[in-house]
Formats: sequence, structure tokens, C-alpha cells
Amino acid sequence: MTYLDNILFVIFLVFGIGYFTKNIKKIIRNIRLGQNVDRSDNAAARWRNMSLVALGQKKMFTRPIPALLHFMLYAAFVITQIELLEIIVDGIFGTHRFFKTGLGGFYTFLISFIEILSLLALIATVAFLARRNLLKLPRLNKEELLGWPKKDANLILIMEIILVLCIFTMNGTDEVLYSLGKSHFEGTGSFHFAVSQFLGTAFFGGMSEGALHVLERIGWWGHFLMVMAFLNYLYFSKHLHILLAFPNTYFANLKPLGEFDNLEAVTKEVKLMMDPNADPFAAPAEGAEAPAKFGASDIQDLNWVQLLNAYTCTECGRCTSVCPANTTGKKLSPRKIMMDTRDRMEEVGRNIDTNKGVFVPDNKALLNDYITPEELWACTSCNACVEECPVSISPLSIIMDMRRYLVMEQSAAPAALNSMMTNVENNGAPWPYNQQDRLNWKNEM
Repeated sequence: MTYLDNILFVIFLVFGIGYFTKNIKKIIRNIRLGQNVDRSDNAAARWRNMSLVALGQKKMFTRPIPALLHFMLYAAFVITQIELLEIIVDGIFGTHRFFKTGLGGFYTFLISFIEILSLLALIATVAFLARRNLLKLPRLNKEELLGWPKKDANLILIMEIILVLCIFTMNGTDEVLYSLGKSHFEGTGSFHFAVSQFLGTAFFGGMSEGALHVLERIGWWGHFLMVMAFLNYLYFSKHLHILLAFPNTYFANLKPLGEFDNLEAVTKEVKLMMDPNADPFAAPAEGAEAPAKFGASDIQDLNWVQLLNAYTCTECGRCTSVCPANTTGKKLSPRKIMMDTRDRMEEVGRNIDTNKGVFVPDNKALLNDYITPEELWACTSCNACVEECPVSISPLSIIMDMRRYLVMEQSAAPAALNSMMTNVENNGAPWPYNQQDRLNWKNEM
């Protein structure tokens, strides 16, 4: 590489990482728009949960075939970073295969292992494209995925194919050049990489030295530039889960799925009602804060973990595919709940950016403008979506908080539910009979 190449490489590297950092700061800012919630308890259980679910992909294997394909991609993504690290070192210092001298024979094994994983990743990527576009799996072709979400999924898969082809072009041509003693790396012989020793001879064996050098540089630069493009595309894509799955599973709710949080203000009122010594007409203590807003109507009312959930959503649709409401034709889709929350969060973030760090009310909200009451009341609160999610996202928690808002702030529950709550208040039970009438069955015994 020439000094000009080194300078150009550093410029691309600094710009790529800088733009990525800028967008990550936006994501962190948007997540912090949510209410505070303490998830610092039980660190050991949280580390274990993250290791099993995010790193070990434990929940993916409830569906073996897509899990195996995903694992191929995942393993290739992780291990290939070693080769990327070498490219960065070579690009900055003008070296070629910097790690080869120090690692010796292990270097050949390492790159061979990366190539095998890359080949498996290529197979998996083609399979995923076929599942979406040829087989048209129902959960990957729902209404909420029409338009940009479908294009996004296909685009990221195409980028992965290009990246793998760049790897094999770089290694295959270098394999041929090295065997001719014409490689950038001094020496003769062959790398004997597991895949490119065959691909190199098959596709590049008869080419001139000049053509081989050009193709090797295309593969090398293509690999680097595709990684930079992929890194900065993450912000605009559903593939943020590559990074956020780890904090998302660490901060996941460790309580039993059926356990809901009580509202502090409501709990306090109930305790006062149950206390025979309490004065029901007493004025609030001086300096006491007004009760917080009940439930959630917009993203600022949700907690920061719920907003992190929205950014982590992979749009895989496993939640929607097991949702009994969706299966029976109702409007609810847990995946759409998460996508809508993320879209509203992005809209609020753009508002803040436009107004120099201050949110200017826009007469819009997550409730009604994105998610309708019909969707919320279709939920059976069965937790199937939470159980199925590969990265421990909880659409149900958002649904329940928005239901709370409808009931406690707007008195907008469905008629049947309002009737039930009235009966509980008046009769101490959900049925329209007072307590004395409910005991009439004894007289018939």
C-alpha cells in the first residue's frame, strides 16, 4: 500500500467510526427519554441470562432450522472480526497480513476457520433470502413488514453476500499470487486456506499478475468498506440487535412473567382505605408530590428498558406468530407494537434534533397515532410473545401500561370491562349480584 492508500484508509476509518458513534449517542439519548427503572439487582442472574440468551442464543433453538442458519451467520460475524482487525492494522501501517509472521501455522488454521464459517454464512444468507422472497413464510410477510422493513431485511442480506464474496476474492487471489511468489507478502509457496485454495485456482488461476493484484485490492477494500457501510447502516436498520441484544437481555425483567408492577400511588390509596385509623378527608402532606401520570400514552411515559426493547427488536415475528389474538384474525401484532414504539421514538428524536435539544409538542402520541386501542384490548396478556422472543423483549409490558392509561386517565375501557369494574366496586365481585344474592344458592340445598 502507498502512503496515499494509508491516508485514505484512515480517513474512511475515522469517518466511519465517528458517524457510527454520533448515531449511537442519538440512540442512547432516545432511550433515556423513558422513565427510570432500577434493573441493577441480582447481577449474577443477569450475567447468566445474557450469556445464555444473547451469547448462547438459547431461545433461538425452539425452532431448530432457522436457529442453525442464524448460528452460522452469528458465528461468522463474531470470528470474522479477527480478520477485520488485521485489515485495520494493515490499512493503518501499510503492512500485508500482519498476523501471519507472528502466528505461523496457526494463522493458516485461523483464516481457514474463518473461511469455512464464511461459506456457511453464505449458505445461510441465501436460505434466508429464499425464506423471505420465494417461500414467503407467513410471519415474514405480514402487513407491518410491507415497504421499508422488507427492503431493509433483503438489503442487509445482500450486503452480507457481498462481504463474503469480498473475503473470498481477497483470499483467493492472494492464494494464487503467493504461490507465484508475487504476493504483497514476501515468500513463495501457498497459504493453503481451506476454501480459497480451491476457489483461487478455479476462478483466478489463469489471470495475469496485474489482474490478480487489482482483484486482491478490490476484495481487500471491499471487505473494509462493506464493514464500515454495515456498521453505519445499523442505525437505520432492524439489525441493531447485533449490538443491543446483550444489554437488552442483561436488563430484562427477572420476575415471573405473570407478575405485574403495582402503581405506587394506587397502592398508597388502597392502604389508606384499609387503615381504620386513617382520615379519608385529610389533606395531602405539605410538599407531597402530585401522583404521577397513570399508565403510558407516549414514549416518555414508558421506562427506558421498554425503549431499549424497541430498538432491540429484530422484527423476526416469532412473537406475532404465537400470539393467539393475531392467530384468530384480530388486529394485534406484538411485533408491530415494538416497531411502532421505535418509530415514534425516532420521530421524537428528530423533533429534538430539529429544535436544538428540546422536544416541542407535536400533537402526536404513541397511543392512537401509532397504536390503536383496538390493538391493545385484543391482547389476552398470555405472555406468549414474551416467552417466544429470542432476545427477551416484552411487548406485553407496553400494552399493559397503555391499557392503564386508557382505563385510569381516560376511562376508556371497553363496555364489558367497565361493567365488570363497576360490579367489583359495588358488589365486591365481577357479577351483577350483590353479596347477599350470591348466597341464595344455599337456600336451595
